[in-house]
Amino acid sequence: MIAALVAALFFAWLAVEVSRGNTIGFDMAVRGAVHAWASPTLTYAMFGASTMGEVLFLVPVGLLLATLLAWRGRARAAMVLALTSIGAEAWDQILKAIFHRTRPEAFFGTAPENYSFPSGHAMASTCFYGALAVILASGSAHKTAYWVPGIGTPLLIGVSRVYLGVHYPTDVLAGYAAGLVWLTVVLRFFPPRRATPASLPQKGVE
Repeated sequence: MIAALVAALFFAWLAVEVSRGNTIGFDMAVRGAVHAWASPTLTYAMFGASTMGEVLFLVPVGLLLATLLAWRGRARAAMVLALTSIGAEAWDQILKAIFHRTRPEAFFGTAPENYSFPSGHAMASTCFYGALAVILASGSAHKTAYWVPGIGTPLLIGVSRVYLGVHYPTDVLAGYAAGLVWLTVVLRFFPPRRATPASLPQKGVE
């Protein structure tokens, strides 16, 4: 729970600084630096990365994975994946309504019409891919194989949101912090358990 506490304090500090307008210099400097790397190929790749944090992508993928987990005898893990994802989306909408920060002008595409702080993509991807990494790494001898994409994917998605110009960097950082808080709380009270041989679906013997 220490990680959740640190993340919560960081989010609170960031929220205060953003509300006071103290982060605009940092935000604009980072936006400009990231945008300087723009190219047609990179823009195409960033749109693809951003899609991996979209609700319309995470919902069907999440449902499929939850179904597979349940079928493999890991109903609790399926519940954790669903709870972290649904909760992240709910908290994102609540926090956006509280802080109602206007979005920056998009560099590419059209910015969503909702508020900017915190980044829903950063928060949702932290919860979804983080929970998935914990679930898959549980009992595995090759935990790195799951933790690298579990951490790297949200980072890539966050960078894509700044690159596309639809979020300030502090929106993304706040999304990571809020997502880590929710993910840690869920895992603390509902730790996913490794499937046991007895719980796996039994296949007939020919």
